Amino acid sequence: MPHPPCPACTLEDVLSHSDHWECATCGHEWPKAAAAEVARIVKDAHGNVLADGDTVTLIKDLKLRGGSGVLKGGTKAKNIRLVDGDHEIDCRIDGTAMALKACFVKKG
Repeated sequence: MPHPPCPACTLEDVLSHSDHWECATCGHEWPKAAAAEVARIVKDAHGNVLADGDTVTLIKDLKLRGGSGVLKGGTKAKNIRLVDGDHEIDCRIDGTAMALKACFVKKG
């Protein structure tokens, strides 16, 4: 299990004990069971926190896998949904379902 960031100071300098985690920086301790309940924070290319239902804009042109199409920078995706996996965002662009990485979008 990878070390979760500290819920108190958000740093990743965490020590693992048999039944709990301990932050080496601030000393905060929390049970390992609580680590599964912590919601994943997804940030855009500029560091803004994204949430379900947000509107995002592509910051660069992206090639579509399996074809010769391109999503142009500046294209907006409304009502996004955050998911787990290598692509953090599920959305629809021009009626087509897309999976995007958060590092290629900005909130707005």
